Order: sequence, then C-alpha cells, then structure tokens
Amino acid sequence: MTNLRIPATQSFIRLRGASPALILFACLLCLLGSASAQAPVPDSPAIEADAKAMLAKLTLKQKINLIGGVDEMFTNAIPAIGLPRLKMSDASVGVRTWGPTTAYAGGAALAATWDRDFARELGEGLGRDARARGVNFLLGPGVNIARSPVSGRNFEYLSEDPFLNSALVVPYIQGLQSQGVSATVKHYALNNQEYNRHNVDVEVDERTMREIYLPAFEAAVTKGHTTAVMDSYNLINGVHATQNEFLNLKVLKGEWGFEGVLMSDWDATYDGVAAANNGLDLEMPSPRFMNEQTLLAAVKNGSVKEATIDDKVLRIFRVALRYGWLDRPQFDPAYSTYSEADRPTALKGALESITLLKNEGHTLPLDAAKVKTIAIIGPDAWPAVTGGGGSSEAESFEPVSIVTGIGKLVGPGTHLLYTRGLPEMDEVFRRTQWEAGLTESTYPSKDFSGSAQTATPRDINNYKQEWWGPEDKTPRSIRYSGSFQAAKAGKYLVLAAASGSDHYTVSVDSKQVIEQEQIEGQHPESASIELSAGQTIHVVADYLPGFVGNRFGLGIVNESDMISTEVKHFASIADVVILAVGFSPSTESEGLDRTFTLPWGQDALIEASVAANPHTVVTFIGGGAFDTRRWLDKVPALVHAWYPGQEGGTAIAEVLFGEHDPEGKLPVSFDRTWEDDPSYPYYYPIKGADTKLHVTENNHPSVDYDIPHVKYGDKLMVGYRYWTTTGKHPLFPFGFGLSYTTFSFSNMSVPATAASGSTVPVSFDVRNTGGTTGAEVAELYVSDPSAKATRPERELKGFEKVQLGPGETKHVTISLDPRAFSYWDEAKHGWTIDPGKFVIRVGDSSENTPLHADLTVN
Repeated sequence: MTNLRIPATQSFIRLRGASPALILFACLLCLLGSASAQAPVPDSPAIEADAKAMLAKLTLKQKINLIGGVDEMFTNAIPAIGLPRLKMSDASVGVRTWGPTTAYAGGAALAATWDRDFARELGEGLGRDARARGVNFLLGPGVNIARSPVSGRNFEYLSEDPFLNSALVVPYIQGLQSQGVSATVKHYALNNQEYNRHNVDVEVDERTMREIYLPAFEAAVTKGHTTAVMDSYNLINGVHATQNEFLNLKVLKGEWGFEGVLMSDWDATYDGVAAANNGLDLEMPSPRFMNEQTLLAAVKNGSVKEATIDDKVLRIFRVALRYGWLDRPQFDPAYSTYSEADRPTALKGALESITLLKNEGHTLPLDAAKVKTIAIIGPDAWPAVTGGGGSSEAESFEPVSIVTGIGKLVGPGTHLLYTRGLPEMDEVFRRTQWEAGLTESTYPSKDFSGSAQTATPRDINNYKQEWWGPEDKTPRSIRYSGSFQAAKAGKYLVLAAASGSDHYTVSVDSKQVIEQEQIEGQHPESASIELSAGQTIHVVADYLPGFVGNRFGLGIVNESDMISTEVKHFASIADVVILAVGFSPSTESEGLDRTFTLPWGQDALIEASVAANPHTVVTFIGGGAFDTRRWLDKVPALVHAWYPGQEGGTAIAEVLFGEHDPEGKLPVSFDRTWEDDPSYPYYYPIKGADTKLHVTENNHPSVDYDIPHVKYGDKLMVGYRYWTTTGKHPLFPFGFGLSYTTFSFSNMSVPATAASGSTVPVSFDVRNTGGTTGAEVAELYVSDPSAKATRPERELKGFEKVQLGPGETKHVTISLDPRAFSYWDEAKHGWTIDPGKFVIRVGDSSENTPLHADLTVN
C-alpha cells in the first residue's frame, strides 16, 4: 500500500513467562476460541434473500457510500440494516495495523518451507490474531511472482514459480478463513516491481499471464475460495488494474467465478466510472473516485447502471452474511492479543525456512561443547530483524535476535562477543572531512538555473526517512560541491541517501557514480572507488527535493576505516565468527526496489572478518538472492534465513548448532549477478516510450501522469525456466538446499501411456541415507519435448515434503492433473495438451533430478 500507517496502540492481554502450564492454558484458550471461529458458509438462497432484503432498504446514495472505505481501514456501517463497520488490517506476516502482534516467517520464508501443512497453520495463527483485534479482512496473502531479485516486495510474495505459489496459498487461505476472517489475495495482477509501481504499464502477452502470473490468483479463487481480492496499482496492457475489464470481469469474475469483494489497493483508483463499470467493488481507503459526486451523476446519465452498484453492495453483504459478521462481534475474547500459544507456529516457520547454501568441510553444525568463544558480528545480529518494510512490517512483542538466540542456546559457559561492525549512516556523513568545507548552492528552479543562494555547511547530514510531505510550491534545486583528499590508498565508499520522491546525482571528478531517480521510495545508494594516498577528488551532488524540507546526506569513507576496531579483534580470538548481514525494513521494503548488492559496507565487513578468522559462517537476512562475488569463495558456510519473524534468533541458533536440521529449499533461483537474471534486459521502462495519462478527481485540478512502459520480453523464461532451457546455470538453482544428512531417490513408477485429460500417478521412494533426522522435498518436474508450441525445458508440477529418520524410507505418490501437461493456446484461448512424449523428472532441485521416465499422452 502507499500509505504506510503507524500502528495504533491497543490494549492487550499479556501472558508472562513460557512455562508448560501457561502454554497449555494458552492452547486451551485457542481450543475454546475455535468454537466461535466461523469459516464462511457457502452462498445459499437464504443468504441471497437476506442480502437482497438489506439492499432494498437502501437509497442509491447509501449504496454508493458503502463502496468506498472510511477512516483508512474500515468500510462504512449502516446501523439501520444491522451492518457494522468492517475492519481491516495489513498483513502477510502478522496482523500489523493494530499494535504489536505475533510476527511470523511468511512470504518468501513460507515458500522456502515448501510445506502445505505449515501454510495452513500459519493462516490459522493469523486468523486467531485477527479475531483478537476484531479484524474482518486481513489484507494478504501476496502471491505475485518473484520475477526479479531486486523487486522490493519479493520478501512477502512467495516464489518465482506459479505452481509453488498456488500450492501454498490455498491452505493459507483455508486456515485463515477457518477462523472467521476473510483473506484478501493481492496484488492482482503483475505487480512484480516496486519501481514506479503506481504508474508503470506492464506489457505482457496473454500466454505469459496465464502460465506464470495468474495461476496463484486462480488457485486462490477456485480452490482456496478466498472471499476478497485486491487490485494492484500498475497498468496492464494500457489499463489500470482497478478498471481492467479483462482481468476483473472476464477472468476473475467470469472464468473463475469469483463471488467475493474486489477492492483496490490504497489509492490505486484513477477513474470512478471506469472502475465501477469494470469490476471494482470497493475503493480503499476512501472514495476519491467512486463517490456520490461521480456515481450519482453517472447513474443519472446512464454511464453506470444502478444494477452495477447493486452488484457491488450485494457482494459486500454476501461476504458479511457468510461469515456471520452481522450476528456476532468480530472481536473474540477467547483469543489473546499477546499469543504465547502461537509462538511455536512462529518458530516452526523460521526453522523450516532456513536454507543452507554452502557448508564446506562440514563447518556446520557447530559443536556447543567445543566452541567456547563466539564472535557475532553484523548489522542484522541485533536487534532482531523480523521482516521487511512497508505495510507488511509487523511489530512483535518479544522478537528474538541472533545474539540472544545463540546466547540462550549455548548458555553461560560460552563467551559471546558482539559488535555491529559498521557505523550508522549519519556517522559516515558527519565524519567526512571535506577539504576547505563545502558549498551549498540553492537555485530558484528545478534545473539549477537562476541566481543561487550559497552557504558553507561543514557536512551534508540532513538525511531522515520520510515517505511523503507537503508539496513544495517554490521550485528549488540544491547543488553541493567540495573536495575530498584520501589519507591513504585503498577502496573508498561514496554514500548518499535521501527520502520519498527526492532525486539526486553524485559525480566524482565529473563522472557520475550515483543516481537516484525521482520515484516513490528509495534506499541509501553507494559506490566504491579506488583512490591513491593524497589523491584529491572533486565531488558534486545535485539534489532535487520531492517535497518541503531537505533530506539529503552524503559522505566518503575509507572502507577499512569504516570497519570497527572490534571486528578484527573479536574475530581473531573467537573459535567461530557468525556474521549476520543482509537487508532490513529500511533497505528492502514496499515502495522501492532494493539493490542486488548487499547494503553499503557489508561486503567490506565480511572481507575484514574472514581475513581475521576464516572459520566464519555468514547468515543472511533478506527476501531473495544477492551478490556474493566479493567473498563467497573465502567463507566455508552460508545460511539464508529469509525474514524469519519474531523467533528468528532462536531458529538460527538451533540450526547452526545442529538442534534442527536445515530443511529450507530455495523458492527462487540464486543468480551470480543482477545482469545474469533473465528479467534484467526487460525490467526497467523502455526509454523514450512514456505516454501521458490524464486523471480528473472531484474538486481537484486535473493531473497528467507520465506512464512508463515495461515490456515482459522474458515471457515464460522466469527463474529456473530460463536456466534449464538455456543450459546455463545460476549460482544456486531453484529448489536447492543442503542438509546435515543425505537422501536418495529410487523406484520411480510412471505409467507408459495416459489418455489426454486424465490424472497420472507418479510414485517413488525417498530414503534418508545419513545419520541425522531431516526433511527432504521431493520435487517433480514435467518436460514436454514434443509440444507444438515453445515451452520451458521443465516446469514444477508437484512436490512432497517428507520427514525421515536415519535409514528411513517413505513411498511417495504424486498425482498429476491435466493442467500439469497443458499450456495456454492463444489461438484457441484455452488450455491445451499436445499428444506425444512427456518426461517426468524427480529430484531435490530444478537441476538435480536423478529420477526420470517417459510418458506418452494419447
């Protein structure tokens, strides 16, 4: 959402301690509460009659008022017909909006578990948390495809694969809605970038939409039976999602038979009449466009039918009636706002998602009896980083950091040495020594023209994170210039930051090294330059504030001087170094894309630590792949912990010390570089192709928006589909994840032939061939070498997660339905199967499928 709301404080029942008796008591509360939980009942003639009776009592004006939100997170109430305000909350990893809550491992972390049962358990936990806060609509889950590693919301969007997303979203929805809370599946559709998300026009062919970007939404509607869907901000093939006839009417409400409420994302509506006529049921957070002024006149002149308004209101009524929201309060005192009972669910998700990517020489697991001094270093070590930023960021009551998690596990007999290792950003700005000071020139224009007012500040340290502010009606541009002399030879970090829609460039000796475009959000930007001892450089920063105020900061620091003195000292005396690096809510967030490189200074931090002690384990927090080129060959172990929620520190400690076998599998392909990713040539808008969109809002001046166009030229070749089709290899393949034990696959059985349209059973054995209990994910891929159309070399069409003790074998059967063999035929406008040879492959990643068998489909 665009408005990142600050949670309001809410009173809560606080359960103290974590004794077995208390946990049992909390569980009993949950069991008692389950009696009052109400999954939505199917629509029925009785519900339809009640909904129409309510509708008949309303005036047209009252109907229109119902299809616009109020007070940011509510729908309007009409007491005369018994309709209460319906309450909403941001979501995905926690019930965020209404104060502290349980923060779960969700989104990409959920996808890394590859666990349908956990997805349902997560949904149930979120449902209980929502009922404890009186929430009717939980604004999640997000199921958009992780098309590119730099997309800012991948951390809450599951995976790069439509089958995996579909398989997990269905039980998530079922679990959530079983508690009497509506899921709101988002963002429909093709919101695969945060870069200029309000204005970007995604140009994509129908086959790519149907095979890659729509299946998870389809499964949410047709199998999960979600009662709400949220439209996205962007345009699709020239039309905003909130007024997109093809997506909303033809596909969602037509082909898929969606009977629930289709709402807008916050401020994602641009035309009241077009949105009303093309499927939008509820404009949030307020009726800027679908309001009385627009729609009363539209109904009167015939451009919108009153029956169209009635359909929207009836959808809201039916959902409310199906959940019983008119007959009971949504707040349920049987549930605890502070839920000790849901902590095991939060821990389970964190444990199952942690993915071991490298373990050279069996560095892990660590032996707590032998490790007496541990250095824990890095910006993500403390405090806990539970999730990414934006509207999904849940504030936990008691988040467990990596420092505290390890400390509690190893106990008082082990020495822990902690340092952040890097300075805070404003310290870099403040300590930069500019030669002969700086010149600050403020121009009365947006293009640095006119007569400038000058000042001579000591540093450039105005940074503060602000998403928006009052419009700056006085045009201005600010140029900072000064010289910097290198005290010694080496790598120097040029660091710059601003906020909101600020734009800036930084040049060194007339060569631009940093640019931040003027778009919705941003993170700090940096560049690394080599300087010789005594070398003087001239630095110019051109800054265009997006609104009132100055939020710009700039500094230069020698990379070796940037690393704290404790890093080398602590690392050199420790038995093992645990580096906690990665992203955070300020560097990976809704509203902005993130870098593929680690945030500033972290590569240098890893290099300094490894140089002092090669026995170093890198633990990473973040939503996907990242650049490891500077140091991966120097470290023996790499652990990807995603965003692990409130119990992340406990889970990481248990995995590092072998109390839990790592069982996560990559839900995305892990590229070596951003340029290697198949989306890279097509991610940013086509230069020179911007068009104008004219938007008129009631009682406001008309606005012309620049609409950039992004062409999905990668088509079906997203993630592993590209790698396996081209024969090239990423750093780590989709589905990959190491374990402390080993597994084997054998005894595959596939029918030799099958009739087109039939269900095909595939069976095989999975055996734990090691000495440790662990979990393996058997991944099934289908290849169609005889297809008439061009298809990816293989596609995931089934998986099964199995827990196995040492030496244990389980027989697994996966059934392949007709869609497993189908592709979208644009000429026929439907799914089709070309008869001929198919290849069924089974293994533990997209690139390691030791079992394979041919199948002929007649």
